[in-house]
Amino acid sequence: MRKLLQNSIVCHGLGVIGTILFIYIATGLRTHLPITVINSYWLVSAAYIITSVTIPKITNYLLVDRKYYILPVLTSVYLTVTLLILLFRIDYSREILVYAFCTHLFWMYFSASIRKSKERLKLGAINNFDITSLDKKNGRVELSLLPEPLSMTDIQDGLVVDLHNKLTPTQEKFVADCSINNIPVFHSESIREMVEGKVKTSHLSENAIGTLIPNPIYHGVKRVWESLLIIAFFPITLPVMLITTILIKLENPGPAMFIQERVGQGGKTFKIYKFRSMTVKQPGDEDKFATAEQARVTKIGKIIRKVRIDELPQFFNVLKGEMSLIGPRPEQESFVKQFEQEIPFYGYRHMVKPGITGWAQTVQGYADDTDSTREKLAHDLYYIKHLSFWLDMNIVLKTIKTMMTGFGAK
Repeated sequence: MRKLLQNSIVCHGLGVIGTILFIYIATGLRTHLPITVINSYWLVSAAYIITSVTIPKITNYLLVDRKYYILPVLTSVYLTVTLLILLFRIDYSREILVYAFCTHLFWMYFSASIRKSKERLKLGAINNFDITSLDKKNGRVELSLLPEPLSMTDIQDGLVVDLHNKLTPTQEKFVADCSINNIPVFHSESIREMVEGKVKTSHLSENAIGTLIPNPIYHGVKRVWESLLIIAFFPITLPVMLITTILIKLENPGPAMFIQERVGQGGKTFKIYKFRSMTVKQPGDEDKFATAEQARVTKIGKIIRKVRIDELPQFFNVLKGEMSLIGPRPEQESFVKQFEQEIPFYGYRHMVKPGITGWAQTVQGYADDTDSTREKLAHDLYYIKHLSFWLDMNIVLKTIKTMMTGFGAK
């Protein structure tokens, strides 16, 4: 059973067939199927296939455990299917959708538990770097030192080697032989990137900078889908923004909006919009990190910061083309000048548009000094290097978790 389910096509094929059979039995073994049932069978089959393709794509980043993404991805897919049903007025069976969702959820968790050992990368390492710095970093990676003499039969999923460190002639030949025999060879720093979700700035070179140039085609696609998503959610977000405006005005005198210049793509400044969560700043006060301004946060401000409602006005920055939904958070110009002097390669985070949420915010949390900003830069450069639709979807799911837990709120 375990060997059978290790094959993705077999596993998910059984999932689709099993779901349809279960629904067919549960709904009464009818010989004549009405159009509502037939449409629903097609819809739930499509939902299953989309979910089974999406989860591996999203969880490639940071080598996360897939089981934590099953419920949010499956829920998102079924909500999208429901939206399409309402939009195109498709005849469907609500009973079948409910049965299918529960069956899909059960099968995906069950198959994930059976296939768990297969999802772990079992890598063999050549002894030319410190493997303890990578070992046990993540449950999805199992790293072991290859015994001497080196043999390809000891390698399972791939070979790890520091390609920038010295190798003996025997080790060099072994690496070449592995490549010729289609055994994946990973640079140790590449594995570290996957595990830690960041680019080590201390290892950047002029050649490495070229890998940070994002795909220009996806940039255009990203602008379109983000704008459409914002507009689609306006019926929900606009009333929330109106209520927030009223509450801010009732609690504390001053404007409901906080407008401040930030540094965006290409180092150009723009005015960012936020709901005011603090008492009004006095003229002449110096710029400070949010952690140094906690005494000024209002009661309403604490709430809207925790669930990120204070960021909603930035939807208009996105529609204006100044920001993206997802990207490195924009900084104040005074801090940018300071960090460019103190942190190497800091300016490279301005290669893309800044975002309302980002990889650094969901993985690391809030940065409030030079050291934590240096760490934040490493995560930002990882995002720029691996920028794609799937990484953006990963961040969307992490952001939902952030909004529910308040992680990183200041």
